[in-house]
Amino acid sequence: MFKTISFKIDKRGVGTLMLNRPEKHNALSSTMINELAEVTEIINNEKALRVVVLRGEGPSFCAGADLKWMQEQMEASADQRGREAKKLANMLGGLNLLLKPLIGLIHGNVFGGGVGLACVCDVVVAIDDSKFGFTETRLGLIPATIGPYVIRRMTEAKARTVFMSSRIFGANEAKDFNIVNRITKDETKEKSLELEVLPYLDCDSAAVEKAKELALRLSGVPSKEEIDYSVSMLVRQWESEGAKKGIKSFFEKKLRRR
Repeated sequence: MFKTISFKIDKRGVGTLMLNRPEKHNALSSTMINELAEVTEIINNEKALRVVVLRGEGPSFCAGADLKWMQEQMEASADQRGREAKKLANMLGGLNLLLKPLIGLIHGNVFGGGVGLACVCDVVVAIDDSKFGFTETRLGLIPATIGPYVIRRMTEAKARTVFMSSRIFGANEAKDFNIVNRITKDETKEKSLELEVLPYLDCDSAAVEKAKELALRLSGVPSKEEIDYSVSMLVRQWESEGAKKGIKSFFEKKLRRR
């Protein structure tokens, strides 16, 4: 059914949403963005589902946006760029507003959009050697569409220490930044994940949904104006000389390594 993700539900009502582009470190392509948006509707309509686990196949959870996708945006019209940026924003919004609890199991590289995915989870369990970073500015881009979710989760003061610098940081610092809730070893990750999943299986699922709705309402979800502004910022930055040079330079370095 899907090309870049998979979704299955076990007999307990635990859903596993797997990012499945391991050879690309689960970078967010146009197809993956579309499929993640599509699967949110499936999840919200699945009566037997009680909790969802988001994880990644292969060496990384998500290394950010697919560079081929970003290169395509550089060559696209402003209208096309706007549509693609809006798709990314809407996908993140859909996961953020998911009716079911969303638990992220994070490992490997968690960069850019990968941090955005972590920040729309209700709980994040991270392997202790995971690496995080808002790496967009190295390419002349900005962490725009993930911004509304990242700033809310991290708080402004903490986000501003790493949001603009592209500095790579580890799981302990990510926990201090409120991105991560629990740190575990690779060999104990399934046990740690189960500790987060099990409590939901003893709850009334309808009450859990209403409690999540209440938490989102009281904390304030990103407004349409904020999301539209983040989209427009990304579109404008794609048009900048810095982004053109940054992405061109990255691909030239990649070709030289081959």
